Amino acid sequence: MLIRYKKSYEKIAMGLLSFVPSEKELKKLQETIKNYEEEDHWQLFLWKEEEDIIGIIGVSVEDDRAYLRHVSVNPSHRGLGVGRKMVSALQRLLGEKYTIVPTDLTEAFYEKCLKEDEG
Repeated sequence: MLIRYKKSYEKIAMGLLSFVPSEKELKKLQETIKNYEEEDHWQLFLWKEEEDIIGIIGVSVEDDRAYLRHVSVNPSHRGLGVGRKMVSALQRLLGEKYTIVPTDLTEAFYEKCLKEDEG
């Protein structure tokens, strides 16, 4: 289930975001978390299964588009469809109001999700 990020999840969120190749540097990671905390149009969600937070997905919203900025799943839960579940849940959450648009960094993963949904 998707839950909205809040400050108390900061360490978990930073840990999950650190798996994203573009977020390896601590300074960049801190800047990204700051954007999600302070910028109204940046929205971060965590994926919780049972009692564990195992994934994270983040978007920046502009007009009628939600740009998919970050998707990360705990390595021990990869290959189980968690990322695809997060994208689907995000689409349901955003509804008709926003169209999800991948960035260069998330495009390959997003396209893979779409193909798996079609198949």
